Amino acid sequence: MKPTTFETHQTQTVFKAVTKKQYDWVNIIFLTSTPVLALILSFIFFKGHGFVWSQIALAIAFYFITGISITAGYHRLLAHRAYKSSSIVKFIYLLFGAAAFQNSALKWAADHRVHHVHVDDEKDPYNINKGFFWAHIGWIFYKEQNAEVDHYPKDLLNDKLVMWQHRNYLAIAVTVGFILPAVIGYFLGSALGGLALAGVLRVVVVHHCTFFINSLCHIVGNRPYTDSNTARDSYIMAFFSYGEGYHNYHHYFPTDYRNGIRWYHFDPTKWLIKTLAVVGLVKDLKKVPEKLILQAQREMQSKKFQTT
Repeated sequence: MKPTTFETHQTQTVFKAVTKKQYDWVNIIFLTSTPVLALILSFIFFKGHGFVWSQIALAIAFYFITGISITAGYHRLLAHRAYKSSSIVKFIYLLFGAAAFQNSALKWAADHRVHHVHVDDEKDPYNINKGFFWAHIGWIFYKEQNAEVDHYPKDLLNDKLVMWQHRNYLAIAVTVGFILPAVIGYFLGSALGGLALAGVLRVVVVHHCTFFINSLCHIVGNRPYTDSNTARDSYIMAFFSYGEGYHNYHHYFPTDYRNGIRWYHFDPTKWLIKTLAVVGLVKDLKKVPEKLILQAQREMQSKKFQTT
């Protein structure tokens, strides 16, 4: 399926050719030091306090809310406009999405729209054809050479909440991502436990679970809907990526609020969006008609039959 007119138009404003790559040392230092720091702080905490269930529960809670703020908020709401959200839900997405330390929603969604329009070619920011490491994390190690203002989509530039988060991204990320879990951890018996587990270790785990979408989801699995790109469906990857592992479907039908389209597909992001819709906090959920899904499957089955 070809990119929508909206996605193509937005990408014309998003992409600028990079003439010379420069290392982004802030990203490199952060992404390489946080795993080491997570191990050190976690070791110190566990050595001094042992296995504390309340601290583990806090870390799991932050893992889900920050990760799903990326998938439901940054991805399906802002990058693809798969549904409409109330301001309070969007605000929560932006707070905890920032705490995932994957850049502002404006930057994240802009990059992702480029990925969909130019998947697997030179303009794809995390092109899997450049290797697993590049698609997973290597692309983040380089600075962009485009103009700061001109390359962002206008619908996002006109979104006051998105722009507020973009302007205050670092302060929000540090406050919600590190200070808040440390404070909650303090009231649970250890500020160090909150910082180590729900803060730093959680950031590392969420990073790589969502990075898997760009790397492993273009390597592991099958392609039941299209073979025009490398995206693949994988139950295993869905488990590690908040339901984003049905990636072949997503690349063929990117505006569907679901990635796992069947009731039994593990897609907690879909379940969250649907629940929010039931209570009236989000609306206008986009859903691809079943006949189009079946048509795509039949065409792929026919291709496979012809090649055997």
